[in-house]
Amino acid sequence: MRRGLVHALAWSLATGAAVTLSWWGVHTVLAGTVYDPPRALPIPSGATGSDGASIGAPTSAATPSAPTPTPSAGPGTGSPSQPPTTPPAAPRQPASAKPPADTSGNVKSYGTDGGRAVFDLGPSSAELVNATPESGWQMQVWKQPTWIRVTFTKDGREISVFCLWHDSAPRVEIDERSV
Repeated sequence: MRRGLVHALAWSLATGAAVTLSWWGVHTVLAGTVYDPPRALPIPSGATGSDGASIGAPTSAATPSAPTPTPSAGPGTGSPSQPPTTPPAAPRQPASAKPPADTSGNVKSYGTDGGRAVFDLGPSSAELVNATPESGWQMQVWKQPTWIRVTFTKDGREISVFCLWHDSAPRVEIDERSV
């Protein structure tokens, strides 16, 4: 029996040493990886959205530049019934790109039954700061040089929050329809 305990102890020590060495190697490799921190926009103190609700700390959300919809993190996101038709998309900016010079820090939040969309409205353009669907809702985002569309869908309902600036200063319109 003593021999069995010696073998078990030797195996445990060898296994512990192997796990420790492996963890140390992986940790060393991952610690050398550099990630850009998320870009946060300043929010004036006491800022509220158009619905009067206080605006929380926004998070940076990478949105595609293509006119095709991109699903949210939720499962089973389908394509919308009528995707917008637009000219070809602008090239995609890397996540580390600086924000456009004409964003003003005028952050506005727009809440709907399907979710919330937060935009930074500048004098001649806008940026999507954050879009969050409500529980059970699915979300899609389209981004073009002169507009951004965030669509929330659930059970045949479609609520779209449009931010447009192609012919004027940025403005937000909310459209709800049954599909």
